Amino acid sequence: MEPLLRTVNLTKRFGGLVAVDNVSMDVGVGEVVGLVGDNGAGKSTLIKMIAGVYHPDGGEIYFKNEKVLFSTPREARDAGIETIYQDLALAENLDVGSNIFLGREVKNNYFGGLIHTLNRRKMQDESAGILSKLDIIIPSLKQQIRNLSGGQRQAVAIARSIYWNAQLMIMDEPTAALGVAEQHKVLNLVRTLRDQGVPVIIISHNMQDVFAVADRIVILRRGKKVGELIAADTTPDEVVRVMVGAEAVHEMGVIPKAIESESPVN
Repeated sequence: MEPLLRTVNLTKRFGGLVAVDNVSMDVGVGEVVGLVGDNGAGKSTLIKMIAGVYHPDGGEIYFKNEKVLFSTPREARDAGIETIYQDLALAENLDVGSNIFLGREVKNNYFGGLIHTLNRRKMQDESAGILSKLDIIIPSLKQQIRNLSGGQRQAVAIARSIYWNAQLMIMDEPTAALGVAEQHKVLNLVRTLRDQGVPVIIISHNMQDVFAVADRIVILRRGKKVGELIAADTTPDEVVRVMVGAEAVHEMGVIPKAIESESPVN
């Protein structure tokens, strides 16, 4: 099968700094890809190029087998690429349904469209439907977001993306600052997305979380792609060795099979 997303030699520079250096990667339908690397490895810059925040200085992006170049995040969302950052972009003072429809509210029109009122019942009903589809339990959809737990907030952000027809989900540190029970709930949501055919790119410093859900792991170091491993065929220690670099690995006296050359990815 053709990959849903494919990047070919993506490059991004900020002045004299090459933040992403000729990175190629694929994401298939119903696949979870872990994107890992130390701070400054280029992970956030890479996903921001995919999500339309940054314009690449080189390389190409293919989505659904078509070459794309998104000028804005809105264009990427309209195409079906949703990115959930750590801040979640939720309105704390609004309830669950209002957040799922934030910026796309359903309205009743009266007197030929001269008067508009929010159709809160429809938004609540539609929100309940998508939450049920994803097996998300929130006792009351009338609660303000500020009263929900961290895991429930993540769930609302994910439900919003799926309701608006996300075909690829990018999640940046989705379990950061969550307790163990909440982490498990969010990871179960990632599995649900995969089972429903929605691929996920997950960025995380928590190797345990990555191995809990990822099918493949792409490793970046200093802007370059230095490894790509099948999660079931490797270990967290091996991934860390690749992240650290060949020099440090040689000092350990172990050379993992996964380390690729430092030359640009073709």
